[in-house]
Amino acid sequence: MDNSSRSQLYVCNPITKISKKLEVSSELEQLDYSALSMSVDLQSNSYTIAVLKSKQVPDDFLQWNLSIQVYDSDTESWVTSVTEVLRGWRGGDESVICNGIFYFLIYSTGVMATSEYRHRLVMYDLASRSSRFSLMQNLISVPCPLTCGRLMNLKNRLVMVGGIGKQDRPDIIKGIGIWVLDKTEWQEVARMPHKFFQGFGEFDDVFSSSGTDDLIYIQSYGSPILLIFDMSQKQWKWSQKCPVSKRFPLQLFTGFCFEPRLEVAP
Repeated sequence: MDNSSRSQLYVCNPITKISKKLEVSSELEQLDYSALSMSVDLQSNSYTIAVLKSKQVPDDFLQWNLSIQVYDSDTESWVTSVTEVLRGWRGGDESVICNGIFYFLIYSTGVMATSEYRHRLVMYDLASRSSRFSLMQNLISVPCPLTCGRLMNLKNRLVMVGGIGKQDRPDIIKGIGIWVLDKTEWQEVARMPHKFFQGFGEFDDVFSSSGTDDLIYIQSYGSPILLIFDMSQKQWKWSQKCPVSKRFPLQLFTGFCFEPRLEVAP
């Protein structure tokens, strides 16, 4: 999705280089935040796209309109599954689909928060499509104060990589942790050893992370240096030197993971 105007959305297989442009609702073009996730049925090769839309209510900085739009490749159509107004919380750009559940993070606006934790996880069953459902009924607390959180589906497990904030200054990062969601409880998998955390040099409170299979990749936006964590071996290691070098001070780096397949077409 075009992040600046959100007016264009493409589905692409990076291996075959076949792409398809999807018709986008005009509502997506007038948002403050959006989060997009995709899930593929490997038996039928059909796919589902879920988009969380978040827009501030005019003249009311406490309230935010949230809605979820779902695209089904079989019907080639969009459906608005749920619409709700949140008070003191807003949507962001972090989400993932895992076992038919659309997970996304919401963020405290800093005014109405009843907890020191600035993040919450929301889970929405994509099969429900109930207009009487409230998103706030399925809130899950984060395991500790976070500077940011990154969600990923690893072998049908919801995994979160988070920047651990200081207890007295949650906006300042002091480390990075990895957790797996077990029903509604977080199970800690690992914390990044301090020597690897220092290896990034200057590390911002927000960073990039993605994963596939048993591997998680973590990087600073300001550097091509890539750290790998193996979930099965519980091992940390640096990747081989990135072929892309930093050319100017403000250059940013990011990436994503995907499972290469030839038979899946948009």
